[in-house]
Amino acid sequence: MSTPRNDVPRTDETPDRGGGSRTPSVAKQRTTRPSARGTKPRRGAKVAGTTRQAPRRQAPVPEPQQHSAYRRWYATLHPSLQLIGLQLWMPLFFIVGFCLCYVFAFHAPHPHDVPVALIGSDPTLVAAVQKALPGEFVFHTYDSLAAAKRDVLAGSMSVAYDPATNEFFKASAHQFQVASLVPATLTAVLTGIGAATPKVTELAPLPAWDEYGTVPMYVMLAWCIGGYMVAMFIGIMGGPLRHRTRMTVIVVGGLVISVITNTLAGPVVGAIHGHWIELVLIAWGWIVAIGLAVNGLSYFVGRFIAAPAMICFVFLSMPSSGGAYPKWFMPEPFAWLNNVVVGSSMVDMIKHQVYGVGPGPARGLITMGCYALAGLVLMYFGKQWWERRRIRAIVQGRTTMFQDANTANREFLGKQRDAELARHGLESTETGTLSILDQDDGWEDERTGGDVFTGGRDGLEVETTPTGRIPVVRSGDRSGPQQRSGGAGTGPRTRPVPRTETPRTTARSDAPVRSDATDGQRHGRHADR
Repeated sequence: MSTPRNDVPRTDETPDRGGGSRTPSVAKQRTTRPSARGTKPRRGAKVAGTTRQAPRRQAPVPEPQQHSAYRRWYATLHPSLQLIGLQLWMPLFFIVGFCLCYVFAFHAPHPHDVPVALIGSDPTLVAAVQKALPGEFVFHTYDSLAAAKRDVLAGSMSVAYDPATNEFFKASAHQFQVASLVPATLTAVLTGIGAATPKVTELAPLPAWDEYGTVPMYVMLAWCIGGYMVAMFIGIMGGPLRHRTRMTVIVVGGLVISVITNTLAGPVVGAIHGHWIELVLIAWGWIVAIGLAVNGLSYFVGRFIAAPAMICFVFLSMPSSGGAYPKWFMPEPFAWLNNVVVGSSMVDMIKHQVYGVGPGPARGLITMGCYALAGLVLMYFGKQWWERRRIRAIVQGRTTMFQDANTANREFLGKQRDAELARHGLESTETGTLSILDQDDGWEDERTGGDVFTGGRDGLEVETTPTGRIPVVRSGDRSGPQQRSGGAGTGPRTRPVPRTETPRTTARSDAPVRSDATDGQRHGRHADR
């Protein structure tokens, strides 16, 4: 059996226990430097052997923040009204975005510089088209019909025309609008110059479950919205999070969204048949790339991240994607943006995977990598910039209108909660428990009259609820063993215990509800149930 060591000098400053005398001992001074083998010094710890402390300077007191007259007036409004007003930029932004992007792009799509593959030469047709439809079509001469068909399937040519056989070749799976409008327009020109009605041959027909070829566009839109919304909420509410935490949420969330969207579009709805695993991987990569880009932008724009995210990945991406109309039918700048927006690459990858048309996956993978790399660069520099701006705001005592409105609303909700408890004869103590207010015998909360539909004050219910009475500690009775513990929000709100002639006692949670109470003992609407 070991014995305690009493020869070790006491070096702490803990007070001695009462009931005995103890001679304070002097701490034994170290004569050697303590070993640090296998350990690292704690951040901010003093280096062994140093006795000199660095001088501390008091940070300068920031000057009071000067607010404009509008901001001072706005602070006088109801806190909830302030928060609503500060979020009204979102519907205004939607209105402007839809009008300038969707309405402007789709109100009058007109062909311009539409490429047509012409096998051999036909000067008569070229001259007639340039005269009847100037600037709408551009003819490219091909020596091989196979090469012309390949470019039609790849999407670089709208249609191919062979004058020798008077035949058009189109690919509806790549672009339904082009395959429908271009042959019909050129047929009218041909019949106008005396040629016979040409034959139209389909190289890639659309399946029965996608009659108009719009499925890739809407699937792309679902991927874009899912990607930017995950990163948008991370940027709004996850500012202090580390990079790896943010990226983990984006990667995991992207996989979940990819699985859900492709499952709904494929097996559930039946808009896409097969290719489930391939589309899940493609969508996952795109959602992660979009999420990284939006996450990087969020450091610079804060809670307004929804604006640049929707501009880049919804308002500009959808009209420029070529899903609804090809770029040869879109006005500028949407025709040029088809080369850089994510929507065009995503639609092309979906069409290539599902229908076997359009360019290969190389262009889409390069675009995906560029957006992901841009997001990583923005994250690296944006985190540092955000931290410097945050510290500067704290040191200078600067706040935004949104922060002031949140603070005022939090204080208002606390006061409203206390007032609501007081109306029901309760109050919240400093420890968070609920206690019963002392009221007169004839006291009754007049604000409980009426109801929500007939204009009752504050919408408080008149009828008692069948939840039963919850025992609550009275003010001043806190010494007994029956004292309740826990926060104020651990149970439903209750009404005061009725006053009786008996002395006050602490309510026990295991006490049965009184059933012999008379009408004279009940206390207004706050009767014992």
